[in-house]
Amino acid sequence: MAVSTSSSRRIEEVSRFLSNEYNVLTARIFLGMIFIVVSIDKLADPLAFAKSISDYRLISGPSAIALATVLPWIELLSGMAILFGLFLRGSSLLIGSLLTVFSLAVLTALVRGLDINCGCFTLDPDGARIGWMKISENAVLLSICGFLYFSSNTKWSLEQYYRQVTSQ
Repeated sequence: MAVSTSSSRRIEEVSRFLSNEYNVLTARIFLGMIFIVVSIDKLADPLAFAKSISDYRLISGPSAIALATVLPWIELLSGMAILFGLFLRGSSLLIGSLLTVFSLAVLTALVRGLDINCGCFTLDPDGARIGWMKISENAVLLSICGFLYFSSNTKWSLEQYYRQVTSQ
């Protein structure tokens, strides 16, 4: 019986944490701003971003250019959706999926011994290199995506505003 009580108490604590409006808002602002910021350099110079993608030696040529053209827009729009609390579950799932793919690309590059710029925050060739720290950073961001995905709180979001307006 003690295990059951302890487990139910733990579940209640986790539930309270996931529904705390300030935790959710902080996570939304943090994750949304990161993805908005990382998209800026890539949107400004898609050819440099295509080169950064090609450096991973997974795709190149027209495929890298197409990805370099589309991916920053996905990052920007998803970041804005997270920030403003619009399609929160879908946006956090999309960003989580991107982070998983990014982490796998970094991991494969590390295994193959590549010493390249990650192409994350800056396209400067002297920018941050890939490494285990980048995978750790992505894991933290992925956990925030999971937190937002499972959170039920929509306070201070466009979703909440929309529900209020349509219910009147």
